[in-house]
Amino acid sequence: MATSAPPAWNRWELLATPAFATLAPLIEQLPEDYFPTLAQLNRMCDEREVVSGGGVPVEFVPQEGKSEEPYETRVYTRGKVLTRSNNWHDLFNALVWISFPRSKAALNRHHYKEMLVHLGAGKRGTPRDVLTLFDEGGVIVTCGEPELGTLLREFKWKTLFWQRREEVVATMRFYVFGHSIYEKALQPYKGITAKTVIFDVPARELERPLQQQLATLDARLAKYFGEPQALAATEAYAPLPVLGIPGWDADNADERYYDDTQHFRPGRRLPEEQQDAPPRRGGREATPRKGKKK
Repeated sequence: MATSAPPAWNRWELLATPAFATLAPLIEQLPEDYFPTLAQLNRMCDEREVVSGGGVPVEFVPQEGKSEEPYETRVYTRGKVLTRSNNWHDLFNALVWISFPRSKAALNRHHYKEMLVHLGAGKRGTPRDVLTLFDEGGVIVTCGEPELGTLLREFKWKTLFWQRREEVVATMRFYVFGHSIYEKALQPYKGITAKTVIFDVPARELERPLQQQLATLDARLAKYFGEPQALAATEAYAPLPVLGIPGWDADNADERYYDDTQHFRPGRRLPEEQQDAPPRRGGREATPRKGKKK
């Protein structure tokens, strides 16, 4: 579901909204009174030496340059990321490229390789479904207390976000990766649901400056998607009703907020292999079990 919000830029409103906190270091550098231009985004991209999955410098180019060449192929081989002007969806995609360059390159590389594998077969395959699912709707969750991550995987929303609310605020962090989640957050509604990769982290990690945290997460997420097991099933990615995160909706300060089963739907318990997917400290990366595509 895409937002109908017009491209009216308000930097201060974005900075004041928790859902955009991951992008704050970049948003702070963008214009105060007009929508960012491709030239401005490309300067930020150049400063960080962002490259595609094929190792080519990334450049955000006008949609007018669209051709029959597949999107992921163009990015992989030539570094050209089609980006519409004054378009929220494409702006957030660009900002995620700049914030998580290694992870975005890893996704692009896997898309390209999967396309070569299925060339001429007319099929997409589960790995590309997984990649797109997280690229559009992913959230990275870090937990200083592993038990909280387990509650998330087991759909125990009220226990997690209300009964253990103080622990969540103190020891969990939610970093939006999917550019569609950012777009939806412009006009939020209760049904916004992300797919998560959950990493256990030492408590001291949460005290580091945000940009250092993002660099570490970028490297870790890129490595995670480097494992074939990460692409085995969409079901391995636990859902997250994002407006249930403490502080992300003013209404969730009321306990009754979490009694809405249309928003916080009970779900099946993930198999043990999937529950243990996020790595423990010093452990291996996730190994989700293959399942049927939803």
